[in-house]
Amino acid sequence: MNAEIAVTVDNVILCKSKDRFKIVLIKRKNDPFKGEWALPGGFVEENEDLPDAAKRELKEETGLVVKNNEQIGTFGKPNRDPRGRMISIVYLSLIDSEENLKGDSDAADAKWFSIDDLPKLAFDHDEIIKTAYDYL
Repeated sequence: MNAEIAVTVDNVILCKSKDRFKIVLIKRKNDPFKGEWALPGGFVEENEDLPDAAKRELKEETGLVVKNNEQIGTFGKPNRDPRGRMISIVYLSLIDSEENLKGDSDAADAKWFSIDDLPKLAFDHDEIIKTAYDYL
């Protein structure tokens, strides 16, 4: 049995604004889910530590740099990604203010959204956000 399994990282970046949480989402530039909103993240490189991969993907896709990120869960349901078997390690960072974002790399755009008013999300990212929110 030789199943191809890829490891990815996703970032839940929250900041509190007027007693409400806001979250960073990126608009996907490529398929699958091209044009849909998602958490910033991507594939882990061969010689990369997981928290470093999360920070790298966040910086590449939004311009944000975080000092601290905490692993809050692993998501790996079969068929969560149409490209194949993907296991995603999720990291949470709380930051002080809504820093400016710049969509880059494979993100067409990056924006802050109220956690109470999210657009339709790609993959299982609504479930990931709910897990992060419950974690807090």
